[in-house]
Amino acid sequence: MATKKVKENKAPELTDLPGIGPAVSAKLESAGIFDMMSLAVMSPASLGDAAGVSSAVARKAIQAARDMLELGFTDGLEYAEKRSNVSYITTGSKSVNELLGGRGIESRAITEAFGAYGSGKTQLGSTLAVNVQLPEEKGGANGKAVFIDTEGTFRPARIKQIAEGIGADPDKVLKNILVARAFNSDHQMLLLEKVGEMIKNGEPIKLVIVDSLTAHFRAEYAGRGQLADRQQKLNRYMHDLMKLAETHNLAVYVTNQVMANPAQMFGDPTTAIGGNIVGHASTYRIYLRRGKKGSRVAKLIDSPNLPDNETIFWVTNSGVVDEE
Repeated sequence: MATKKVKENKAPELTDLPGIGPAVSAKLESAGIFDMMSLAVMSPASLGDAAGVSSAVARKAIQAARDMLELGFTDGLEYAEKRSNVSYITTGSKSVNELLGGRGIESRAITEAFGAYGSGKTQLGSTLAVNVQLPEEKGGANGKAVFIDTEGTFRPARIKQIAEGIGADPDKVLKNILVARAFNSDHQMLLLEKVGEMIKNGEPIKLVIVDSLTAHFRAEYAGRGQLADRQQKLNRYMHDLMKLAETHNLAVYVTNQVMANPAQMFGDPTTAIGGNIVGHASTYRIYLRRGKKGSRVAKLIDSPNLPDNETIFWVTNSGVVDEE
């Protein structure tokens, strides 16, 4: 009886579909189709080619996958109910929280912070990695954080400092941050699959931090000739991040590098890397820069429901705060 219960609670797998046995499932995985969603959006012809099955079997499997995932329309009220379990993680600063709608960064969304070196992107990420562990009434999500480090920016000593600043046990806080160093863009993409696996194995992950999002893509795809390939791969990565956030109701915080736009004659020429691909995939975009007297300025550039605005915060030993 207990075995049956486990099977019921388990996420549906490819082998649960009619006509997809272990051998066909292995073929699909070698073709890069690992989950139900990837299969559900395929055409019968492309599934037939990838798995070596007849078009009738392919059509049946695709229809079954769509039925299982309940793909289609829901009314606005039902959608509002689905969003009622969105959680929030405080940034540590009330003014930055206000900028983001009042409670901090939200789950089921990608929050992107871009800015020049020293603008506070990683500091905000480190503060969020600590704050996600707080109980909900204190502005946390009562969960763990995953830190995908592409540039060697993760510093355990800094995490301990921030934890001490909010009166938490530094070792316990560090234990709840799962860190991985990504050495190239393929490794960076593979680590997202690992996050999904860890959640399936019971890890209460509520925040995924990628610092920095574009460093490897930028280094590996240099020059205009490789721009299309880079953008295509970056697009896939952003969609994988969004799917992870949506499927597991977790928050995603990414930092992004910048460049100077030579075509801009007036105002700040700083532009985020990744162009529209990253811009459209990010739910909230914040531009960070240095302000007066050691402060930092956070400017909300894009959001689905909030006005563009800016605010000031400070980076101290306790992380991101309102006052120096």
